[in-house]
Amino acid sequence: MAIVETPYLNLLQDILQKGHEKSDRTGTGTRSLFGYQMRFNLQEGFPLLTTKKVAFGLIKSELLWFLRGDTNIRFLLKHNNHIWDEWAFKNWVSSSAYQGPDMTDFGQRRLQDPDFNQIYLQQKKKFCKLILTDSTFAEKFGNLGDVYGAQWRHWQTRDGQFIDQIQNVIDGIKKTPDSRRLIVTAWNPEDVPQSALPPCHTLFQFYVNRGRLSCQLYQRSADAFLGVPFNIASYALLTSLIARETGLVPGEFVHTLGDAHLYLNHLTQAQEQLSRKPQAAPQLWLNPAKKHLADFDVADIKVIDYHPAAAIKAPVAV
Repeated sequence: MAIVETPYLNLLQDILQKGHEKSDRTGTGTRSLFGYQMRFNLQEGFPLLTTKKVAFGLIKSELLWFLRGDTNIRFLLKHNNHIWDEWAFKNWVSSSAYQGPDMTDFGQRRLQDPDFNQIYLQQKKKFCKLILTDSTFAEKFGNLGDVYGAQWRHWQTRDGQFIDQIQNVIDGIKKTPDSRRLIVTAWNPEDVPQSALPPCHTLFQFYVNRGRLSCQLYQRSADAFLGVPFNIASYALLTSLIARETGLVPGEFVHTLGDAHLYLNHLTQAQEQLSRKPQAAPQLWLNPAKKHLADFDVADIKVIDYHPAAAIKAPVAV
């Protein structure tokens, strides 16, 4: 099988060699490039990185969360997925309802003070338990606002109606496959101020040719080390799921990045990853008995022959 992660490794190398140092919202600092594109042929294998282990279980449960139209982390926690915890946790510890130890600037303090890190972990564990066991607490503090699931499936119009963009694009692929309007957008300027994290992957478009379904994503902000590997696999999976529902086969995933950056505390990790030899890509398995998006659960989606190198840890900038 082919090595499909080469475009991603080229991205890391280009940022390290050509990137510009910039300040950022988190205070961490980045090395950044503007305007970058990667292409992945999904017929050559599933683009899940092999130069470090990427947790596919988190990717598929997050994508199913989006496709459900859900914006509450309770579904994720039930599947042992903690990708979105930090933003919900931040909302809780910043609220008047929180009565525990001071968690101001916890992202930076965790890196600087091992003792504080233990306090943080205790409070985070308490928070997650409350989300899972207390539905009232989960409703108040587990909801992240109009993030991807809401914008994809419940886009609110000026007159109070709702648009299901995912269903519309599926219908469009079936009825008018040559359309240039097979687009889903998550960027709603009116909702950005209320979102826990304004959408990073802002718009994607589908393209049908010779029985194959391709997808291009525009991502305004791309955390190259931690986020982008998830985004690549997630949108490759999304393309495959929608291809299944529309009777097509997956074609190409095109990933266009706006601000593509490595955080300054990820540079060593990126260099370590580049020192590793990539392996053949795994294959995606979708339960052949399932066709519609709504029918899929996490057990219906797997990768086969995935043989990655060890994971490489890096802090999340919040």
